[in-house]
Amino acid sequence: MKRLLDIMIDWLLRHGVIVVLIVLGAWIALAVIGFAIRKFEQRLKQDGDVPSEREKRAKTLSGIIHASVTVFIYGAAGMMLLNECGVSIGPLLAGAGIASIAIGFGAQTLVKDVISGFFILMENQIRVGDVVNIAGTGGLVESVNLRTTRLRDLEGRVHIVPNGLIEVATNCTKDWSRALLEIGVAYKEDVDRVIQVLQHVGNALVKDPAFSSLILEPLTILGVDSFGDSSVNIRMYFKTVPIKQWDVAREFRKRVKKAFDEQGIEIPFPHRTICLAGDGHTDKQPCAPTGS
Repeated sequence: MKRLLDIMIDWLLRHGVIVVLIVLGAWIALAVIGFAIRKFEQRLKQDGDVPSEREKRAKTLSGIIHASVTVFIYGAAGMMLLNECGVSIGPLLAGAGIASIAIGFGAQTLVKDVISGFFILMENQIRVGDVVNIAGTGGLVESVNLRTTRLRDLEGRVHIVPNGLIEVATNCTKDWSRALLEIGVAYKEDVDRVIQVLQHVGNALVKDPAFSSLILEPLTILGVDSFGDSSVNIRMYFKTVPIKQWDVAREFRKRVKKAFDEQGIEIPFPHRTICLAGDGHTDKQPCAPTGS
């Protein structure tokens, strides 16, 4: 026991301090990297509810950088600790290289995910905070890494999408957005008068302080877009800041409903004609229409 204790004391005196310094250095390096990334994100953060394009880009890349640097620091610290413990790391590195080649052949899907994730990040296709549709799934991007993209939909469900499955990415909040609307009115209404009412409502919404900062361009009315079964459909749009197009569209629809009620403009709804057997109606006596 005395000999064993002497060996342990001797090892601690020669290597213990170095081990402590390695662990402490790794911890300090991780703390410094985390602090630098947080300061970088705060520096790019702007006032308001809508994150800027630079802010979303920085938040996306900072997660990748933090994860990569963390893995590198842990790996370097681990190899240094093994070396201090007398374990030769040369054969380990050679074995790891051979194992990585073998794993690469059996993990082609993983390699595809990583390569796809690399190009998604490099080309700035998707950022944290965007609303996207990818691989048949839509939602708010919560994180993007080299292997997967995590989305949260309106119901709060989280979808983890492997980057290799992303063939087409639809970004609804890239640089700016558009609130596209279609309003239907009855066939008996004067279309020109309806367009004037819509334009008046749109102008009032643009001047509202609660929405003026969200709208980049005034209402653009494209005109009569189609004839429905019971309505004349007029299409229009607002150009908005990213991710606020739905808020603008909801407020505009609410104001249009109030304006149409005040102006007596009819918003049509389907009608159905019902005939009851044995009620005395004939082909020469059509049934009265009933709303449904």
